[in-house]
Amino acid sequence: MAETLTLYKLIILCMLDKVDFPLSNAQISEFILEKEYTDYFTVQQAVSELLDASLIRPETLRNTSLYRITAEGEKTLAYFGKKISSAIREDIDSFLGQRKLALRNAHSTPADCYQTPSGEFAARCRVLEKDSVLIDLTLTLPTLQQAEAVCSHWKKKSQELYAAIISALL
Repeated sequence: MAETLTLYKLIILCMLDKVDFPLSNAQISEFILEKEYTDYFTVQQAVSELLDASLIRPETLRNTSLYRITAEGEKTLAYFGKKISSAIREDIDSFLGQRKLALRNAHSTPADCYQTPSGEFAARCRVLEKDSVLIDLTLTLPTLQQAEAVCSHWKKKSQELYAAIISALL
């Protein structure tokens, strides 16, 4: 059991090492469960042990935990990574290749709404790339429904709006 748990940890490290953005617990679990490598509880144990060992670090975005590999995690993967079979590596590459854009976009265009102290509603919309904030836009709106509508459309329209703003300002 300990050896298989080690393999799941290495799979998680490998996934995080192959992307330049954080992955959520759900995204990591999706891969491992889809391939039927193990069950959900074992994935959670592996994530927990990686966190405890500081091989991955958490980030929180919109009440979602995201994970990045640490320098120690990279060293561990370099040392023990050969334990991951070529078939599993191909599965990881295939999963990330097919879903990389969707995985990245899931967390690169966050939008939240909240009530302001004056009683209006604000929609905070951002575009993130790696560790940089490309745009951070907060719009104040009279109703919660309008703020929620802005947030729900942000994912689809953010690239177009970002390009239009840059074009207008340059």
